[in-house]
Amino acid sequence: MGHIALYRAWRPTTFTEVVGQEHITKTLVNALRENRFSHAYLFSGPRGTGKTSAAKIFAKAVNCEQGPAAEPCNTCHACLKIGEGAVMDVVEIDAASNRGVEEIRDIREQVKYAPTEVRHKVYIIDEVHMLTTEAFNALLKTLEEPPQHVVFILATTEPHRLPSTIISRCQRFDFRRVELQSQIQRLEHICEQEAIEIEPEAMRTIARLSDGGMRDALSLLDQIVSYTDGEITYNDVIEVTGGIASDQFASLAAIVRDGDVGQALVWVDEMLAAGKAADKCVEDLIQFYRDLLVIKVAPTAADLADSLLALDKFRAVADQYEQDQLFQIIDVLTSYHSEMRYAGQPQTLFEVALMKVCTLDSTRVAEEVQSSAQAPLQESIGQATSPQVTGELTRDVQTLLQRVTQLEEQLSRLSTTTSKGVEGQRAATSHKQQTVTRRPSASMRLSKTLLNRLQQEQSEGAFKEVSLKWNEVLGQVKNQKITVHAWLVNGEPVMAGESFVLVAFKNTIHRETTEKPANKQLIEQVLQEKFQRELRLETIMNKEWEQLKQDPSTQDSEKESEPFMLEPEEVPEQASEGKASKTSDQSSDQTSEDSPKKYEQDWINEAINWFGEELVTIQKDNKGDASR
Repeated sequence: MGHIALYRAWRPTTFTEVVGQEHITKTLVNALRENRFSHAYLFSGPRGTGKTSAAKIFAKAVNCEQGPAAEPCNTCHACLKIGEGAVMDVVEIDAASNRGVEEIRDIREQVKYAPTEVRHKVYIIDEVHMLTTEAFNALLKTLEEPPQHVVFILATTEPHRLPSTIISRCQRFDFRRVELQSQIQRLEHICEQEAIEIEPEAMRTIARLSDGGMRDALSLLDQIVSYTDGEITYNDVIEVTGGIASDQFASLAAIVRDGDVGQALVWVDEMLAAGKAADKCVEDLIQFYRDLLVIKVAPTAADLADSLLALDKFRAVADQYEQDQLFQIIDVLTSYHSEMRYAGQPQTLFEVALMKVCTLDSTRVAEEVQSSAQAPLQESIGQATSPQVTGELTRDVQTLLQRVTQLEEQLSRLSTTTSKGVEGQRAATSHKQQTVTRRPSASMRLSKTLLNRLQQEQSEGAFKEVSLKWNEVLGQVKNQKITVHAWLVNGEPVMAGESFVLVAFKNTIHRETTEKPANKQLIEQVLQEKFQRELRLETIMNKEWEQLKQDPSTQDSEKESEPFMLEPEEVPEQASEGKASKTSDQSSDQTSEDSPKKYEQDWINEAINWFGEELVTIQKDNKGDASR
């Protein structure tokens, strides 16, 4: 006889051999012992956790010549034949290929007849969620009230796709992923019986890669046995599965700690040259830094965790990292790993992810220097320890000098405006002056001075940080108050600095509601919690922002927002008082002409008030009355 796959040769034949499902096997054993088993069962759970095996064990137990028994004897004629699949009364159906209503109708006709070889007919329908709606409807009545000699066992990996009417007619058992330690114990027993020599670390890696499926673990073990000639080592498992070895993890940890981007790219090239998949490498790196974080945060629970490595060997590596740095590395790798699924060049994203991870520490140093720019200059320079920090301080000094120059210009303009106002008051006795204040449009709520200052304070690094985490900010706002989220989601960040975030809105009402004190305070509180510093929320309309980007020169002048004076016409010195009076009268007449005319008919005045004088045309009829 040819070779039989390990997962078939070691398929459980009794309930005690089913690994990691004690909550199910204990219930079934008690039901069989007391002869209280049901007519329909639903076994659901991940692949390779023992659903079909438990169904076959149950079929043998109810038909065992020594029973029904809590455990099948596996020696009687019925148990042996059912194990071989040679009993007509125990039918295993693959619903993926027999999913139509006709197949279910055949079952409904066959259940009427009594079994011929054993006591109970057992129908095991695997992947039952693949049945059509019509097939489920045909199964309903038979499943609810089958004959006394029939038992249905439905198995599925996707129970949410089953109609509730089917689930309610069955006793449901949810199979769990097999725990890592239980898998290791089962693999040790099988390797001992099969005379397979394997290193403990290699066995642990196989169990972890199976993702809680015992069948997957045995299939992988069978594959690695064929790859090796003698003892199975940890490196053999890595070679077959395409993972990353522990020594490679150690070298990468040193590269990231030192921030050596060039060496990190060399490391990536070596991985890809060895045939490693980019997404698989990033997945292993996430698990690696997760293990380091477990060692750092919960050292007492590290041995109980589903770890990728032998954690005792990497405790010294974990001590070289800060806790916040590990969190940031995991966040970066996770975001790039999700993007790799849709990327045409995942290798490029792999390189970018490692470059980002290597520069996280320097980015953090730059942010700390910027936040301390308000401290005295000499103290900041005394704390500077690198050319990078010195460069940051130089830029901060330049920004402060620009602010001082701007304040001096504003003071000069204010003094000029004040002097003009005094002269205007002195001349008010002879001439009437009109002061016209140019009001900003409804969309221009930010003054040009403020926009100019925000531009000087903006930071490309801060804007990237806000853009990357903006969805998280929206989610946190939604958790606190969903109505505020409904308004804020209409805007998007367009500029950011160390102390502010500028958000552009498409709709005026969304912006105005966001600017309400209570709503704005909530958003700024979320920003502070998310970025660990105080951030002021500023808003702007999209159209205004686009105009400012197209014509930045308009930001340098703020005179447009200041009031200006309409100077009266000069009167010749030789003019008499009468002429001056006439001029005054003419001025008043001119003023009255500028105001809307009043008509005798009220409805005409009302129309002018509603539509404006430029849109109303008044025509007279033959009698001289206004008609429209």
